[in-house]
Amino acid sequence: MSLTVADLTRGAMTEFQEKLRQQHEESMHRELETLLSSADLKEQEISRKDFDGFKKLFHRFLQVKGPAIDWAKISRPPEDSIQPYERIRAKGLPGDIAAALNKLVVVKLNGGLGTSMGCKGPKSLISVRSENTFLDLTVQQIEHLNKTYNADVPLVLMNSFNTDEDTKKILQKYSHHRVKIHTFNQSRYPRINKESLLPIAKSMGPDGDSEAWYPPGHGDIYASFSNSGLLDKLLSEGKEYIFVSNIDNLGATVDLYILQHLMSQPQDKRCEFIMEVTDKTRADVKGGTLIEYEERLRLLEIAQVPKAHVDEFKSVTKFKIFNTNNLWISLPAIKRVYEANALDLEIIVNPKTLDGGLNVIQLETAVGAAIKSFKNALGVNVPRSRFLPVKTTSDLLLVMSNLYSLEAGSLTMSQRREFKTTPHVKLGSSFTKVQEYLKRFDNIPDMLELDHLTVSGDVTFGKNVSLKGTVIIIANHGDRIDIPAGAMLENKIVSGNLRILDH
Repeated sequence: MSLTVADLTRGAMTEFQEKLRQQHEESMHRELETLLSSADLKEQEISRKDFDGFKKLFHRFLQVKGPAIDWAKISRPPEDSIQPYERIRAKGLPGDIAAALNKLVVVKLNGGLGTSMGCKGPKSLISVRSENTFLDLTVQQIEHLNKTYNADVPLVLMNSFNTDEDTKKILQKYSHHRVKIHTFNQSRYPRINKESLLPIAKSMGPDGDSEAWYPPGHGDIYASFSNSGLLDKLLSEGKEYIFVSNIDNLGATVDLYILQHLMSQPQDKRCEFIMEVTDKTRADVKGGTLIEYEERLRLLEIAQVPKAHVDEFKSVTKFKIFNTNNLWISLPAIKRVYEANALDLEIIVNPKTLDGGLNVIQLETAVGAAIKSFKNALGVNVPRSRFLPVKTTSDLLLVMSNLYSLEAGSLTMSQRREFKTTPHVKLGSSFTKVQEYLKRFDNIPDMLELDHLTVSGDVTFGKNVSLKGTVIIIANHGDRIDIPAGAMLENKIVSGNLRILDH
């Protein structure tokens, strides 16, 4: 067999690329060692563990060529791999609810800041309802469970270096609540220069540039939970499952029917991973979805989709469900899979431009991507009510309104609303920051019969306003609209200028 010039060139290219990869990796390792030498001993110990994880991620990042997904190999998951919630619910509640709860740990992802809503500090400390923060509501929910069933469900917060200090200060206020609270910290990884593929950080110390570091996505939970020693501690206390969710998802409460499903399986058929999914609407087109790939159930995120197929991924007909990021995972299985180094989470490359214009990349992973590494993994198609995230002030308006009633830290759709769907609310840029948003409402309007609300421009709402059907309010640039106290708007478009001044 004779080699062609193309073969030889390909061989030389591969060899060249391999050498280049090795050089990148060696340079990265040297830089990381230099950074470590600038840290004090205690920080060195923690950061070395972080950097070990980062090195593995960086190594895999250099190996990956092109999209990690071969689109032709994707198929819909088999029927029985995604169960309707009704089928899980039909199995009933645990015989001994307290015993089942005593094997559960609630983990909330608490690494995010409130910056996108114009707030300083951890997002979990923003007030969402009756002066209660996300964290208050979480503690109330778990305390209610523990008191009602005489159980001992602990709360674990996965903080990041951005949220840890502020969160710990606030935790003192829960010391008399019937809920044990533990925290552990997500890793701290270095942002890398897009061109040189080297860290932009110059030193590790407290004076080091905070822009140079990032928490590497919630897929880091497996490593940081294990490294913190908390995983082993909880296993030694007889805990078997964790229920993981984003702290800003107010629908993510402990579901006793799903817990019973997990506990009732025979030991050899134990389901090690449940992902709660829900039906996609046009508002959720970017959410990750479950697929079958190489005979395994797998999470497919938009960042992994080849550009040519993005529209197909967003289609509501082909991919009908999306991941709520409410996950139930076996603790012994996490230990087994992590220690065997068998996680292999897909890398999400997140490009950012820093304030000074420098282009960097962050290598991240997603917690749900591990579904393929666990035995008897299952999707459960849950009601939409279990997905109530507060990402914007538009979401905040919904949860602060009379559409929801609050009981023991849990929000449920009001019985007085005829349709169980959530209205579509779109508030313009004047409402983006929580402080601004609050100034624009004398109180929150009655929204029980609202279907759709769009507000744009300089608009304020007086007391006891009622909004019904479809309401669109647009104040053009330079104009202002004050919706008067007691106004009832039903299927109305309001535009132009309407000022109400104190006499």
